[in-house]
Amino acid sequence: MRALIIDDERLARKELTSLLAEHAYIKVIGEAANADEALELINNENPDLLFLDIQMPGKTGFELLEMLDDVPQVIFTTAYDEYALKAFEVNALDYVLKPIQPERLAESLKKLKKVEEAEKAKELSGKLGIDDQVFVKDGDRCWFVSLSNVRVFESDGNYIKVYFDNNRPMIHKSLNALDEKLDPKHFFRASRKHIINLSWVESIEPWFNGGLMVKLKGGDKVEVSRRQAAKFKDRMSL
Repeated sequence: MRALIIDDERLARKELTSLLAEHAYIKVIGEAANADEALELINNENPDLLFLDIQMPGKTGFELLEMLDDVPQVIFTTAYDEYALKAFEVNALDYVLKPIQPERLAESLKKLKKVEEAEKAKELSGKLGIDDQVFVKDGDRCWFVSLSNVRVFESDGNYIKVYFDNNRPMIHKSLNALDEKLDPKHFFRASRKHIINLSWVESIEPWFNGGLMVKLKGGDKVEVSRRQAAKFKDRMSL
């Protein structure tokens, strides 16, 4: 798992790097001393995990997360315990107090492994596949649609717009909830706003800031976020 260490204290970064050397599955790919440096690193490296301090010169760790389109797993590392509640409100994996003890770090990384295993198990569990049909209702109109005909799902506030044929009905559901139900072999979360049907992909071209622009059969275009671009390339390559 590729990780970044973000902390304004050089000795704290060095100590954490040393502790992580005992955990072979964590690869430290970079360090940053403030949020601006971290933002550039995150955009360039697409890490899986952030070890993130909260109080830093300039922007805080929380403000850094607000700037990200796609947030990796986060383990906060801080000398202050008063931010713990807010840390979990932003879905941080863990909150580790400095000075970091090896046993406490190992406990945090066990939690990380459990999360990763749960996500893999979820992918292997029963999902809605390309050959399944779903019931879609928008106002007085109803459809029984094969998912093979749905080319894209688009988030619109608390609703999802479903693109099939010449129809774009709205259903009251979150994109996150839908993403959990769809088979990842056939459907790909392109960004916070879009899930695309991979069988509808016609062409791909590089886009701004390391993202991709995907053209679907029929003419629709969907931007793949920078963080998802590497996963998309892996999925679509031999």
